[in-house]
Amino acid sequence: MQVDEAGFYSRLLDYHNILYLCHRNADPDAVSSAFALSEAIGGTIGLVDGSNRVASLLIDKLEIEIVENPDPKDYDIVVVVDTSTSAQLNNIELEHYCVIDHHATTALIENASFYLHRPSTSVAEIVYKVLTCMGAPIMYRTAIGLMTGIVTDTGHFKHATSETFRTFADIIEASGVEYAEVLELMAATPQDVSMRIALLKSANRAHIERVGDWLIVVSYVSSFGGTAASMLINIGADVALIGTSKDGSVRVSGRAKRDAVNAGVNLGQIMEEISENYEGTGGGHAGAAGIEVNAEIDNILQICKDKVVEILMKRQNPVIL
Repeated sequence: MQVDEAGFYSRLLDYHNILYLCHRNADPDAVSSAFALSEAIGGTIGLVDGSNRVASLLIDKLEIEIVENPDPKDYDIVVVVDTSTSAQLNNIELEHYCVIDHHATTALIENASFYLHRPSTSVAEIVYKVLTCMGAPIMYRTAIGLMTGIVTDTGHFKHATSETFRTFADIIEASGVEYAEVLELMAATPQDVSMRIALLKSANRAHIERVGDWLIVVSYVSSFGGTAASMLINIGADVALIGTSKDGSVRVSGRAKRDAVNAGVNLGQIMEEISENYEGTGGGHAGAAGIEVNAEIDNILQICKDKVVEILMKRQNPVIL
């Protein structure tokens, strides 16, 4: 059952032992949203499979208490945060749970007791509105977390909307936290040497297909696929597709510039449609999405690229470099 912000928190008040569960390799949006809800309502923050670099720094700097690999059966209810599919939770068994999410499609809502879903640019924005409905004060740590979640999930505001900026400004006004504090925290994130190697390898292995003035770049790495895709966008790609393979499963991380999205490229829709033909899941946003399936990495990358080319071909003719 879909509920609004007021309905979401009022239902949670009926429970005493709440678990806020974040997806694997949890990002700042997931961690900060779970933290803000736990501070306002009470409960435990759980990670099914670690967190990324910025989220780990946030956990350390804000002294957020987390539980690794919690058992959902130990809690009265599980609040699944910023997660659209069970695969993102390593397919752990969920019995009594609810969902708060912002992805275009959210398969987990089908069996949820209740859910709050809004197509915003981050879950942190939805959580802030929940806190506002509660009349909860926006304390320093909560504000830092939510602001970091918004900045990272919007790609430093590249995918922000007018509503994103309004919410961000409201958090600043309510808390007194300055934007510079968030930037300083993020700048302190250490650069992992293995990540730097992965980025260099992805650039070296890149295959470029030109469709008129559009550049679609395909590559593969052993890890840091999302970061590699973002890097390729920053250095000139209009659409970047990066494959990673692990334990027989293939993941493709996709990123697209706003101009490509405006031209009709919707990576979230593309990934979801492709995943329906495989054993796996796919989805996300128009400009940032992923798919995880059991397939050959070259094959799935080719299929993803062909879908993008098909859309852009309606305007241009391809030239292979």
